[in-house]
Amino acid sequence: MSRLLQSVAQGLQDIRAGRSGSAVMEAVPVLQRPGVQALLFQVLRTLGQAEAVRTQLAARKPSPAADALLCAALALLCDADNAPYEPFTLVNQAVEAAKASRATRTQASFINACLRRFLRERKSLMHTTHADLQALWNHPRWWVRRLQQDHPEHWQEILQANNTQAPMVLRINKQKTTVALYQQALAAINCESIPVGETGLMLRRALPVSALPGFFDGMASVQDAAAQMAAPLLLGGLALERPMRVLDACAAPGGKTAHLLEWAGPNASLQVTALDVDAERCERIRGTLARLGLHAQVLAVDAGRPQDWWPSQCGGELFDAILLDAPCTASGIVRRHPDVRWLRRESDIAQLAAIQAHLLTALWPLLRSGGRLLYCTCSIFRAEGDDQVQAFLAHHKDARLLPSPGHLLPGMGAKGKTVPDNRSGEHDGFFYALLQKAPA
Repeated sequence: MSRLLQSVAQGLQDIRAGRSGSAVMEAVPVLQRPGVQALLFQVLRTLGQAEAVRTQLAARKPSPAADALLCAALALLCDADNAPYEPFTLVNQAVEAAKASRATRTQASFINACLRRFLRERKSLMHTTHADLQALWNHPRWWVRRLQQDHPEHWQEILQANNTQAPMVLRINKQKTTVALYQQALAAINCESIPVGETGLMLRRALPVSALPGFFDGMASVQDAAAQMAAPLLLGGLALERPMRVLDACAAPGGKTAHLLEWAGPNASLQVTALDVDAERCERIRGTLARLGLHAQVLAVDAGRPQDWWPSQCGGELFDAILLDAPCTASGIVRRHPDVRWLRRESDIAQLAAIQAHLLTALWPLLRSGGRLLYCTCSIFRAEGDDQVQAFLAHHKDARLLPSPGHLLPGMGAKGKTVPDNRSGEHDGFFYALLQKAPA
């Protein structure tokens, strides 16, 4: 256990230094990853409270390594209902972890004293954190204030949802099986599931993909129910029997690209071009498509500079439909990536909103008259959703907004919005706006 705590503390220290949780986990030995990730995610979901308690226990902030270990242990102790170990065992193992590392060895006694004081004075120490927004909600204060402004009726529900673990959701490949048949295959391995949307199944318990029936034969993919709305929103009602050119502008790792092809079906004449600025991420798109037996043109290019690739790689031909899943704060998927809340800065919102506006403006001329562009982000901040689209409509008189879900709130659905069927009402936070270009 002390070795696990060492890895968790190192992961927390790296995240505080600006490394993503995904990058942190890649550095952990494969056999340790499940245990380290479970503990690290629990720490990140209780970190605000732990930091507030640490401030009371230590007049001076300790070194980064010692502070990461101390806060990791406090976070696990604060969450008494989900504590992975008995309190005194956790304290002892945290001290052993401190002694085992050169970076924390000299502060092992200090860590021991802080943790034992916490056990003695838990009630009073915890009580003093209740007036601190960051400690109460385990999100940065600016994040809480932003949600209070953007979603005054639902901000508390959003924060509560963010501090829970999101379920595992599958997208069933209709070209290879049906939702009902795949649900039976899951039941045969004692895994209960619930249908969501048109092609989704939410699992009662998560499974490694290697345990999913027919996964490597392309029968299913892991994709949240909110992300599964993109393909039917963009392609629904179109005459797919005629040749159609579709652009997926920010495609990696390829889940939505694949879903567009799956949803259209084998008889559709769909020519899909998928872009990503990172060549390595483009390889992930190709790998996704290969597993599913699908094909698309994949280009490692900057979607915001169509002059570099549209004439030469696409013949300068207009697209019938464009999917723009734009870079964003990822504020809607904090349940799955609890590091995001601690990595983001409030200034990131305006910077990302500028990128989104640039992409919308750059790609709009590539859409034929009467064509559709689906703008989406996995964000619940209005600057990346409603505000972004309203600004675009104000400057592009040839664009009109078709019925769209708008802001989807994590775990709650869309409040009073038009949303494709989702029988569980369970999905990540997302934003969708379907835009149509006026006929010439």
